[in-house]
Amino acid sequence: MLFSAAALALLGSAAAACGEPPPPPEVDELAAQLDRARADSQLASDAAAATPPPPTAQALTAVASERSAHAQALSDELVRMVGKKAPTATPTSTTVAPAKAPTTEDVVAALRQSADAAAQSAATQSGYRAGLLGSIAASCTAAYSVALVPPKAAQ
Repeated sequence: MLFSAAALALLGSAAAACGEPPPPPEVDELAAQLDRARADSQLASDAAAATPPPPTAQALTAVASERSAHAQALSDELVRMVGKKAPTATPTSTTVAPAKAPTTEDVVAALRQSADAAAQSAATQSGYRAGLLGSIAASCTAAYSVALVPPKAAQ
């Protein structure tokens, strides 16, 4: 009986040690990019809804759509990597309605940060992930330097 109890205890501790291995470190980097893409998409949508001039509203809507597509591509890659939906950061504080609607300048600032972060992450990756992040960095850069340039500055 004592032998059975000892064997059961040993088996239980061995089973606990054989749990799921930790996710690869790339998961955290891609999850951060996913959170950033979702936030940028929402910010651009909110800025477009704040009734800017029609060309700017259209550009903001296009940026929101592009960042949403980036989020989907990142989500797909995370699922492929870990075999299930990967967790992403969620805000822990309660959100308060902003005092003012986001502006195009807010979106440009967020896209600059996203482009820089994606480019830095791309440099640490290889293969498909490096290409995906490089493409995201290029898209964000084009969005803030071409699509969202005010008409006066573009001339």
